[in-house]
Amino acid sequence: MILLTGDNRIIVQGITGGHGSFHTRLMLEYGTKVVAGVTPNKGGQRFDDYIPIYNTVEDSVRVTGADVSAILVPPASAADAILEAAAAGIRLIVAITEGIPVLDMIKVRNVLDSEYPGTRLIGPNCPGIITPGQSKVGIMPGYIHKPGNVGVVSRSGTLTYEAVWQLTSRDIGQSTCIGLGGDPVNGTNFIDALTLFAEDPDTHAVVLIGEIGGTAEEEAAVWIKENMPQKPVTAFIAGMTAPKGKRMGHAGAIISGGKGTATEKIATLRENGIAVAESPADIGSTLAQTLTN
Repeated sequence: MILLTGDNRIIVQGITGGHGSFHTRLMLEYGTKVVAGVTPNKGGQRFDDYIPIYNTVEDSVRVTGADVSAILVPPASAADAILEAAAAGIRLIVAITEGIPVLDMIKVRNVLDSEYPGTRLIGPNCPGIITPGQSKVGIMPGYIHKPGNVGVVSRSGTLTYEAVWQLTSRDIGQSTCIGLGGDPVNGTNFIDALTLFAEDPDTHAVVLIGEIGGTAEEEAAVWIKENMPQKPVTAFIAGMTAPKGKRMGHAGAIISGGKGTATEKIATLRENGIAVAESPADIGSTLAQTLTN
């Protein structure tokens, strides 16, 4: 497993909001070790009568020793919440929040890169991360996952769930599943995640789910060929029918100047020896065939 285990101690920033409360309960139900919540001006209260709430991340870390934070606060406050977590020593920040202004995220990335290089950010606008059978931080449905040896990394939350369910239905378990999020400025990219999978002895193969827009998938394809020949990768690219020049879905999903098309991405993946599923319904079967081969 990578990044997240059952031993990690998680805080939830925004635990008293409707979204935060709902998903905190689901994380607890899965077995995630949620040790505290953080909501300004609500310090001293308790969530569901037993999880302490603190006014600041610093206070929660000092008392509980937390090392992972789930960001479930409104968009206007999310950038500050991410930086507060980093300043308090949180090593893994999972930003679920959708709609954070791009300029806010540019500032966050600059600060994290320059002042907190040891802190990893996943997201924003992502489903989170799960190590099946151990812990999940985010909004993904836990029951569809199964412990195993296939890593999953995706820009799309919904397609992550579809791919995972296909794998589990074929009795193919997952080591860790990472939702990168679809925003144009995020914390962890494909190559970051693939590097972790390449180094992880519990990951024997990888499913990569991309979409139109940008060049992240093409860059990942070249990296895989050069750095991860021993672990087979299966990919799917969403957006075959998307018109050029029009945003589709995620803020980063736009084709411009003939670049970023699904056709171009698929061709680059195949040129670098990566099996590509023709349809989202074929992700599981394509991986199964790849493993057989």
